[in-house]
Amino acid sequence: MARNLWGWGEVEAADALDDSRARAEAFFGPLEVEDAAPPRVPAPRLEVPAALQAFSTADAATRAAHAMGKSYVDRVRGFRGDFSSAPDLVAFPRGEADLVAVLEVADAYRLAVIPFGGGSSVVGGVEPRLGPRHRGAVTVDLSRLREVLEVDDVSRVARVQAGVLGPDLERQLGAHGLTLRHFPQSFEYSSLGGWLATRAGGHFATVYTRIDELTQAVRLVTPRGVVETKTVPAHGAGPDANRLVLGSEGALGLITEAWMRVRPRPVFRGNASVHFEDFQRAVDATRAIAQSGLFPANCRLLDAQEAFLNGVAADGTSVLVLGFESADASVGPWLDRAVALAEAHGGTCPRGKTLKDDAGKARGGDAGDSWRASFLRGPYLQDAMIRLGVVADTFETACTWRAFPALYAEVTQVVREALERVCGSGVVTCRFTHVYPDGPAPYFTFLGKARRGGEVEQWIELKRAASDALLRCGGTITHHHAVGRVHRSWYERERPALFGEALKAVKRAWDPSGLLNPGVLLDAEP
Repeated sequence: MARNLWGWGEVEAADALDDSRARAEAFFGPLEVEDAAPPRVPAPRLEVPAALQAFSTADAATRAAHAMGKSYVDRVRGFRGDFSSAPDLVAFPRGEADLVAVLEVADAYRLAVIPFGGGSSVVGGVEPRLGPRHRGAVTVDLSRLREVLEVDDVSRVARVQAGVLGPDLERQLGAHGLTLRHFPQSFEYSSLGGWLATRAGGHFATVYTRIDELTQAVRLVTPRGVVETKTVPAHGAGPDANRLVLGSEGALGLITEAWMRVRPRPVFRGNASVHFEDFQRAVDATRAIAQSGLFPANCRLLDAQEAFLNGVAADGTSVLVLGFESADASVGPWLDRAVALAEAHGGTCPRGKTLKDDAGKARGGDAGDSWRASFLRGPYLQDAMIRLGVVADTFETACTWRAFPALYAEVTQVVREALERVCGSGVVTCRFTHVYPDGPAPYFTFLGKARRGGEVEQWIELKRAASDALLRCGGTITHHHAVGRVHRSWYERERPALFGEALKAVKRAWDPSGLLNPGVLLDAEP
């Protein structure tokens, strides 16, 4: 099946229009459907250099497919047929020797080098942009580097190439009875290298969900040579080089492989959905569970608007979706204790608990199924909203438990007022994607009526209002969506000034000609 050029996923799988229309029209009344414009791709500024011809192309369709990521603005531009950001050529390296050749040619031809995994960035992280010295851009698609190279089933680590997409990685590890257990919403169309470069968070709400925690060692190719960290479970030998590579977003080098911590696939699972009349009591219950040491795999709190929007509850209640899993034993006692903690804070569990034993036999019922289905449909629904003329996007943060009530109140008020000002009206919802003993990661969704042709300007004003409010209330500009170019101005306000100077110094040392992903994390220097 063909990938959707402007939207999410496969073209044949993207028919979420009716579902989205029903949801949106409940808030905005009748909506008109618009079709996508044909793509307009500029001619390349150079021919494929001889040294790259064996594994590179300047084909228009390939260049269009690498022109941008999957942010709301990217999708609107693609929907309008604007692929003016397409790179001049796309390289598909077969190994590190090809990567070295790309970097050498880029330096000689003054080309920006844009790393590309699955293309799912929502912060402008894979869009080809030129710095002051660049005459063109080459996107480096790592999809040919997609193998699990080694598995150490004694230490439970695996050496994996960075270009492998989520489903292929799980298939290869599954042959050994193992899993990485990292399932971001973009799982189908994002790569291991992308997860590492952006410090991605997975689907699971607690413990070993961030890619940092699953990484033992990494290998990075830079214009100055290779950076490879040591394969040990932990060390105290100075600052950790892994931490410099993770989150570098392609600005310091190209990640080619990593040793990842893997585990046996779970066979015991348990789920429950707990409803609350009062949102603050639901927050208190979630905090109690996060601080209990139970560490559920799923601990997502949906406020009443979020629960309604996702078809989880239509009675005005907030819903806490709980889940546990194990490869070793029944999770029933853990689930029982978590539900008891929630009920002690006023929650009710109307559909009871679901337990699944090692034979896969389910016992009980779980309202969380609606949430999981909606979670997977989410990216397709945004495509449909664009066709329907609705500005629909998300933003996320993390804060302490003490800071959350004020942050939630101010951010929702600020965004609601911005929606009224920019769109005439709108909806803002919140859920927790991850919870920690010291605080949650709130994830907000907003929807408003779009002005056809003016969606990007509307989005910019809404995004600015939300981002300013997050920092003002003590949150971070991003918990797991990365910095890219979209978040960079707020990231600069958030990071310590001296750390910014140190980061610039590393950039100059590893990438002295400024080839790599100009404008990501840092200004492109002349």
